[in-house]
Amino acid sequence: MIVHKVKVYPSKIHLPKKNQLAWKIAEIASDYSRLDKEAIEMVINRIIDNASVAIASLNRKPVISSREMAMKHFRKNGATLFGVNSKLKFDCEWAAWSNGTAVRELDFHDTFLAADYSHPGDNIPPLISVAQQNKKSGLDLLRGIITAYEVQVNLVKGICLHKHKVDHIAHLGPSVAAGIGSMLKLNTETIYQAIQQSLHTTISTRQSRKGEISSWKAFAPAHAGKLAIEAVDRVMRGEGAPSPIYEGEDSVIARILDGKKALYKVPLPKKGETKKAILETYTKEYSAEYQSQALIDLAKKLKKRVSNLNQIKKIDIYTSHHTHYVIGTGANDPQKMDPNASRETLDHSIMYIFAVALEDGTWHHVKSYTKARAKKKSTIKIWRSIKTHEVKKWTKKYHDPNPKKKAFGAKVIITLKNGKKITEEQGVADAHPYGLRPFKRENYIKKFLTLTDNILNKKESERFLKIVQNLRKLKPGQLNKLNIEVKKNKLKRNSRKGIF
Repeated sequence: MIVHKVKVYPSKIHLPKKNQLAWKIAEIASDYSRLDKEAIEMVINRIIDNASVAIASLNRKPVISSREMAMKHFRKNGATLFGVNSKLKFDCEWAAWSNGTAVRELDFHDTFLAADYSHPGDNIPPLISVAQQNKKSGLDLLRGIITAYEVQVNLVKGICLHKHKVDHIAHLGPSVAAGIGSMLKLNTETIYQAIQQSLHTTISTRQSRKGEISSWKAFAPAHAGKLAIEAVDRVMRGEGAPSPIYEGEDSVIARILDGKKALYKVPLPKKGETKKAILETYTKEYSAEYQSQALIDLAKKLKKRVSNLNQIKKIDIYTSHHTHYVIGTGANDPQKMDPNASRETLDHSIMYIFAVALEDGTWHHVKSYTKARAKKKSTIKIWRSIKTHEVKKWTKKYHDPNPKKKAFGAKVIITLKNGKKITEEQGVADAHPYGLRPFKRENYIKKFLTLTDNILNKKESERFLKIVQNLRKLKPGQLNKLNIEVKKNKLKRNSRKGIF
């Protein structure tokens, strides 16, 4: 790996493109390095994971809306939509929009946390859509996804967006563009311009994940993927982009991030080096914000130690800066304590999540978020007794560059009415690669079968699992087989009309 120093240059100083971060990313996207076997297998795991959560969310309102929009954009040789008959094809950017929304809606797929946040699996829908429309092979798709993960993971390691309340899709646009460029075997110059355009058009604020969180939280990554596809299309036609997008005098860094005195350090593999960043990422066992995964496991264990939940006086969660300020009481969002809050808000409230997991001893992607569940009096009592605290030790663990030492958990102290304190702590979720029971292929398949139960018939389920595990051997034009169909009468419609 090479650590690239990224800073702002005044316009009077000409920064050669080969010294720019966007060019460095484009170089590794166009180097066609050897594909790592473990990385290939992990891509297959993540395609299964994405399909699981997408099929489970097919009839949720944002997904229905995105599908209705996409279905107005038919294309004879386009891309497929989750749930829809595979013979029907649509413009790839709209397929990416709909499929990306389906993948993100439940907030239940993979994650990578470092200087910033990310769900790298968001790269997969736009890449599959473009691959289908362009008749690419399974090997082409694998190369593109591995590249996209490499770019996003390393941008997340080096550049913090959250500090400036910029949404994390600003790292997704460039990674999708790089992945598409790699998959389509575009030259370095074309990928470079596409990366710059993608970053420029995908900057937005974190209000999408703050206060009254709306369905835009599900749409945002899909929108970034759609914009990246359009950016690649433009530059393939010879158009350029704002440049240098990272280092310029009025660039993203200069005006939106750390400013003109900024110095970022972004690691990237050497040109020709095998890309393995996907192996550093991790999926979710539970449908909730990633920082809550270890805390759900903790709550389940603590339930066995607290014989009478009515005796709880208060619960203190000592954790990292990110957990405290994003999903904890440090966010100062009253909505995180509101039983009438949206599902999107509740899955960003560690207070709610911990209370439900402690009471139920389990977590369910639907049942744990129902209105009735949120309004249960005993839950509200526990919920409002919880307070989070930032502890430097946990923040340091969160940012540890060594994946084996990095931690996203907390120490929990439950104080009972009689003064007794019950303490438990956990660094990573049980399903984390370094947890008690790391997710393996069989776990991804089990998650798929669980989430698609009563939605898919057995024949379609078995067909998909067989095809995806044979991805490497799929020939050009065969990637439509990665789509999953459900019976037409099982897909809900939105009767409200839009522009299209």
